[in-house]
Amino acid sequence: MIRTSTDTSTGTNADTSTDTGTETRAGTGTEPKGGRPGSVPELRTALWRAVTARDERAAGQVVFGALDSGLSSEEVLLDVIVPVQVRVGTEWAAGRISVAQEHAATAIHDRVIAAMAHRDAAGPGAAAGTAGTVTVACVDGEWHALPARILAEVLRGRGHEVDFLGAQVPTPHLVAHMHRTAPDVLALSSSLPTRLPAAHTAITAVQALGIPVLAGGAAFGADGRHARLLGADAWAPDARAAADLLGRGVPRPRPDAAHPPVDGLPHLTDQEYTLIVRGKARLVRNTLAGLDARLPAMRAYTDTQRERTAEDVAHVVDFLSAALYADDARLFTEFLDWTADILEARGVPATVLRPTLVVLADEVKDFPRALRLLERGRAVLDARPSRPTTPGPGITV
Repeated sequence: MIRTSTDTSTGTNADTSTDTGTETRAGTGTEPKGGRPGSVPELRTALWRAVTARDERAAGQVVFGALDSGLSSEEVLLDVIVPVQVRVGTEWAAGRISVAQEHAATAIHDRVIAAMAHRDAAGPGAAAGTAGTVTVACVDGEWHALPARILAEVLRGRGHEVDFLGAQVPTPHLVAHMHRTAPDVLALSSSLPTRLPAAHTAITAVQALGIPVLAGGAAFGADGRHARLLGADAWAPDARAAADLLGRGVPRPRPDAAHPPVDGLPHLTDQEYTLIVRGKARLVRNTLAGLDARLPAMRAYTDTQRERTAEDVAHVVDFLSAALYADDARLFTEFLDWTADILEARGVPATVLRPTLVVLADEVKDFPRALRLLERGRAVLDARPSRPTTPGPGITV
């Protein structure tokens, strides 16, 4: 397998909103004082320049200038910050900015949003929320907290009392917290499909307390199919839709209707998901050995290169496992297609993924569903158009 030095997460999937292309002008339609950009596209451009220059002060000036000129906090969050964050993720995926630059831009956005929240809380007329209590949390193992943070601030602006728990909330602690605080709704966020089993456990446990769960984020599918599969009480494609939905109210589940995590997933009775998860370390180890035999160049890898390759193989196994859990081939094939795009953007041919799938198939030959998924994955890779590539720095064959 060819290895790059990239982050293999789903990047900055901005599941809170989309770029609407709105040409509205802040405030009364006149240029804000001080020569600051006034239209939403101009504000996005100015914020993009600030975050990619790692200039937190300039980013703050853009955001607070927009607020001063008449845009609401929700408009700044969803029509300015979110589209810029989407662009950050797109540029990282295309290899035009580095992982460090992507992290820096995301961190700046997070701190600017925190400053916005403090400003709103200290402003005239600020009061406790009256539209209901909502706990916003990320699934256990989910580190992409910015979408959840944005949702929390949008809900505060809509009058909700919000308890924001941040990234990677362990499910037992989340359930204990729900039991103590008894919010009206839990808004559960996840960008990584590999966290779907953890999300399922959390959804079921919280519903057993009589608290409804609103699911959101890229992990649950662009159409919410995984949220429905896991039994969430509601799903929203972005923060604005989530706030609208919560404004209408989400009925509480009946505690006596609670069901075990595997209920509604009869395919799990074949134990393929469980056995592959339990055997992950062996699968990764044996796949690396198989790649050594098939790809002689790997024998010259440094320890660091081998470690990175092992991480890549582990990601493939993780997404294979998630696809088995959800019984959804698209989950696996979309991951492979996305990974192929990332590799090609860095000068690595997507065909390098194929040997990993071939070796994995030998390792899971007794698992028919896993074999079908791997076959679908190979077909997706084989169907991609051939593109000339020139490996860049840090890429090893």
